[in-house]
Amino acid sequence: MKIGLQLWSVFQETANDLLGTLEKVAKMGYDGVEFAGYFDHPASEIKAKLQELGLEVAASHIPIEKLRDDLDAVITFEKELGNQYIACPYATFETVEEWIPFAEELGEINQKIKDAGLTFIYHNHAEEFQKLEDGYVFDYILKHVDKAEIDVYWAAYSGVEPISYLQQYSGRTPLVHIKDMDETKDKSTEVGNGILDIAGIVTQSRKNGAEWLIVEQEAFTRPPLESVEIGLRNLKEVMNHD
Repeated sequence: MKIGLQLWSVFQETANDLLGTLEKVAKMGYDGVEFAGYFDHPASEIKAKLQELGLEVAASHIPIEKLRDDLDAVITFEKELGNQYIACPYATFETVEEWIPFAEELGEINQKIKDAGLTFIYHNHAEEFQKLEDGYVFDYILKHVDKAEIDVYWAAYSGVEPISYLQQYSGRTPLVHIKDMDETKDKSTEVGNGILDIAGIVTQSRKNGAEWLIVEQEAFTRPPLESVEIGLRNLKEVMNHD
């Protein structure tokens, strides 16, 4: 399994200087990155920089509005970039019932992306672990979408045991968000510095056939670039003993 960084973790840095931030991430030793915006850089420029740095594209998070309204352009951009995985990162609704037509819409997007030779994945937050009659909202989404990017922090935050949930979707999780939880159980921290069973999650991700472990962090007590370097170092240590 390769290790990528979800660039949302260093969003301000990428917004200010995407290419320079990629240089810093490569220097840390990450294998690749998962994008959370391109900040008006063309695909050709980003691809050239990635090749120069020896970084791969793990995936890209594309907002549902763009997937809904401009999917052909998204597919063209991602193909030029050399990205296989297009992820819908977030959605929320006033009622649980509103997820049902949304999941069906995701199924249509999934098919169009598949027809283009790429892979669609859905990334969860806490909202997808609301209960429906026959499971969670996330389970219903995954009746319409082939692949999942399970965020283990948000699973645990919602009261769902992340290793068991990963096991339920073995073979369908090419990317796993490795995000640790601090002792307050209310915010994220550096991977390996929190309370989640990172070793167990890594082991199950490997059993699932995951290609990428994606480091992400959303709350910080030190500079974000420093935190994601600590997370990478800790995750590598865990993987060396897996």
